[in-house]
Amino acid sequence: MYRFLLTPRWVGVHLFVVLAVPFCVFMGSWQLSRFEDRMNSHHVAEQAPKAAASAAPVPLATVLPDTRAQVTQDTTGRTVTVTGRYDTAHQLLVPGRDLGDRTGYYVLTPLRTAGGAALPVVRGWLPGAASSASRAGIPAAPAGDVTVSGALQAPENTGTQGVQSAGGLPQGQLGMISAASLVNVLPYEVYSGWITVGDATAPLKAVPPAATGNSGLDLKAFQNLGYTGEWFVFAGFVVFMWFRLVRREAELREDTALGLVPEQTEAKAAPGKLEEALPGD
Repeated sequence: MYRFLLTPRWVGVHLFVVLAVPFCVFMGSWQLSRFEDRMNSHHVAEQAPKAAASAAPVPLATVLPDTRAQVTQDTTGRTVTVTGRYDTAHQLLVPGRDLGDRTGYYVLTPLRTAGGAALPVVRGWLPGAASSASRAGIPAAPAGDVTVSGALQAPENTGTQGVQSAGGLPQGQLGMISAASLVNVLPYEVYSGWITVGDATAPLKAVPPAATGNSGLDLKAFQNLGYTGEWFVFAGFVVFMWFRLVRREAELREDTALGLVPEQTEAKAAPGKLEEALPGD
């Protein structure tokens, strides 16, 4: 009954199935491995600030030797120390920042180092609207040479929560903490990163360090997961169509043998349709 499976036409179908199923499984497994890699990268990025925070403080020059150096995933959250003078004349407020369940603003004061460049220092957070904040209600930065210790942070971007990149903020306010934004308001070079101090002066509240952005868990990660399912479905579809065509051919031959189908009008199964039925990549 199934001797037709040994005909040249069906041997070609078998060969296609034997090649197509492993290929689909391989591609599905590869997409799954890409998804797992992105998940692992995200997990490492989330844990990096905690590990960095528990490490011993290091001088700023160790991780950012100059203003061109960039904050990396390994150095995000690392406690650094830097000596300089606060430039209170260029102090900025960063509005629309949440701490817990309340909205307020960061108090950012540039710290001029001996080399002349400045490191943005977020001295803390205060509740309320930055536009209604009074200078008297914000604790003054220490005068003279000071050594500041804080968690190093990567520059913010348009995807950072709370960032206001549209502009239009009043003078003395900053929508995004980054060298690209600060270079327009400060008359000196600025380091690419910034720090948040852990011992904020009351009533300021310390801003906790955040995980680095671009950690791997993005739309592409879930695309990889979706492609994984598609490739495994394709593999199952190939097997399903093979069984369906075999069963259909066998039934037609059986009906023909019983005289239920005129031999001259026998609908011959076209194994080539298996390839046409497969969805594209």
